[in-house]
Amino acid sequence: MILKKISVLNYKNIAQAELAFSPKMNCFIGHNGEGKTNLLDAVYFLSFCKSATNSVDSQNIRHGEDFFMLQGEYEHESGDPEEVYCGLKRKQKKRFKRNKKEYKRLSEHIGLVPVVLVSPADADLISGGSEERRRFMDMVIVQYDHEYLDALVRYNKALQQRNVLLKQEEEPDEALMGLWEEMMAQEGEKIYEKRKAYVEEFIPVFQDFYARISRGKEHVGLRYISHGQRGELLDVIRRDRAKDRIMGYSLHGVHKDDLEMTLGEFPIKREGSQGQNKTYLIALKLAQFDFLRRTGSRTTPLLLLDDIFDKLDADRVEQIVKLVSGEQFGQIFVTDTNRDHLDRILEKTDEDYKLFYVENGEIKA
Repeated sequence: MILKKISVLNYKNIAQAELAFSPKMNCFIGHNGEGKTNLLDAVYFLSFCKSATNSVDSQNIRHGEDFFMLQGEYEHESGDPEEVYCGLKRKQKKRFKRNKKEYKRLSEHIGLVPVVLVSPADADLISGGSEERRRFMDMVIVQYDHEYLDALVRYNKALQQRNVLLKQEEEPDEALMGLWEEMMAQEGEKIYEKRKAYVEEFIPVFQDFYARISRGKEHVGLRYISHGQRGELLDVIRRDRAKDRIMGYSLHGVHKDDLEMTLGEFPIKREGSQGQNKTYLIALKLAQFDFLRRTGSRTTPLLLLDDIFDKLDADRVEQIVKLVSGEQFGQIFVTDTNRDHLDRILEKTDEDYKLFYVENGEIKA
């Protein structure tokens, strides 16, 4: 999939932009805080129906304005056109359209335009809580498996309802509690199996990318940890119901899943340098890209690289440049404050490219 053109109106600090893109490399140069990341976030929004940086939709409207509008003109690898529109007015529901036809459910849109974003916020995958790492798995799987998204929605509904019962002062209704636990177990088993299959296929690809960027200097690992590994999920959920009642929430289930990230034999959170952590995160995201490219609709995703070269030595920057300049990567959007980094990327590719300058929300070619 290629994003040929984008129209942006009142999105974050971008008052208005009408941009035509290269089918291969698009580079955005500017100081921090000028709007480079906001442009990439607009591209992300058109794929995921939400911002990567602010989940409150109305807060993405430019200060002093009452609405924002995003519109993307895409082209499939077959040459067929595709148009995606999003509009949001304050205190109203956001509207998403595909080829001028409005979606009944936003979930129907997820996966049409697969996207992988690499950004400084990825540091939370290592330093943050387990919810960040679950989201990392979920954001890949939902782009090629709509049944997974449905299972997540149903599981979270059952989890929320069970937690409501657990918080009650009086003893909860046994039949109702059992109903929500059965739904959690049923949907949780689906989620567990799909996450397990994904991680098993993902790990060797991730390790290969890390080895190529680091030139084999370190060994990294990734391990999926889930309550689904402890036996029948329904039994696991019910096992400590008394303790759940004391705590007021559900202690067991796939909402507690995690990914153990290691450098050598130790947690990278504890052992990794800034450069090693950054390499780990970039390898994760490039493996995510490769997985999506080979899975589901087999549409090459858009790759968004936001300020990725900071805290990396010259050798690792060079290896990343070689990787993203390769044929397996399709359309790329990359931001940096350093023109030298972008020039090094462009020197490595014979493909078409466009260079944009970003200042105070204005974007010029």
